[in-house]
Amino acid sequence: MKMLTVIGARPQFIKAAAVSRALEKRGRPIEEVIVHTGQHFDENMSRVFFRELSIPEPKHNLGICGGSHGDMTGRMLAAIEAVIETEAPEVVVVHGDTNSTLAGALAAVKLGIGVAHVEAGLRSFNRRMPEEINRIVADHVSSLLFCPTPVAVRNLANEGVVQGVLLTGDVMCDSAMHYARVARERSDVLDRLGLAPQRYYLATVHRAENTDDPARLRAILSGLEAAKGDVVLPLHPRTRKVLEAQGLAVGRVRLIDPVPYLEMLRLELDARAILTDSGGVQKEAYFAGTPCITLRDETEWVELVEAGWNRVVGTDPRAIALALAWADEVDRTASRPALYGDGRAAEHIVEALEGRFA
Repeated sequence: MKMLTVIGARPQFIKAAAVSRALEKRGRPIEEVIVHTGQHFDENMSRVFFRELSIPEPKHNLGICGGSHGDMTGRMLAAIEAVIETEAPEVVVVHGDTNSTLAGALAAVKLGIGVAHVEAGLRSFNRRMPEEINRIVADHVSSLLFCPTPVAVRNLANEGVVQGVLLTGDVMCDSAMHYARVARERSDVLDRLGLAPQRYYLATVHRAENTDDPARLRAILSGLEAAKGDVVLPLHPRTRKVLEAQGLAVGRVRLIDPVPYLEMLRLELDARAILTDSGGVQKEAYFAGTPCITLRDETEWVELVEAGWNRVVGTDPRAIALALAWADEVDRTASRPALYGDGRAAEHIVEALEGRFA
């Protein structure tokens, strides 16, 4: 059988790498054709991940980036539809919640092709977020829904989606377990940046709700000033454009270019705390045993908050400062429950794909 994997953004590269490894481990019973939409086109946001994670090179690179959500999704939809008609797969696999996810799912279901959604069932319950719309639509047109947590399964059941729902665990947990040791052995990013373990904070800011609102972005930068050490911020291209356009001062925040996956893992492993609006980085912080402060008004990963490793603070500078004080006191040696499976989520996914579509 043949499956078409649609990816376009950094978190999707990491998820797809885990599934590709599982296919390799099983002797590739499924032919995988990778389609890269081009949503992330920067060298450090895209191509370097393929090299670093040993992801098979995309057979189709659509080169679609920029523009409004509707424009980007529409162009992707048309281009993916053409690829599906050429490749004739039995199933199209989509990951996460980006415009690439939505376009891949819609193109497949309109052509009568099965859709499998990796990381199904997540909900922020904030429909102002484009990602929330993308994941809801993808879930409701999917034939197989691979859920990372029991909460995700319950979310789908509450919406009447019960057929084809499987609790597999999280493929990002697979990747973190696989690459953490490699990151410590290979990455010299701390030496290059002159950072000492536990003496710096790591931040990421990229979501439209923060970058498109200068007041929120200014508040985040103000809150980061409360950190008792260097704050390192790998700068997403969208955030860089806003900072430059608005002329926002970054204070003591140390801006660096986006970093490859292994370097990001190393930074996460040795940071004193992580401040982020990224869903994926929230989980990577947990896998690293590093306290996380979420710069949003809600999170899909509620179990991280319940486990006491994540605080959701929005963008209020005082709330950020209080959370930084909390993070400084977290006992990093405390045990962490296995919230996201046994590190074999990708294997469970491959088995299910074989059983359903082979």
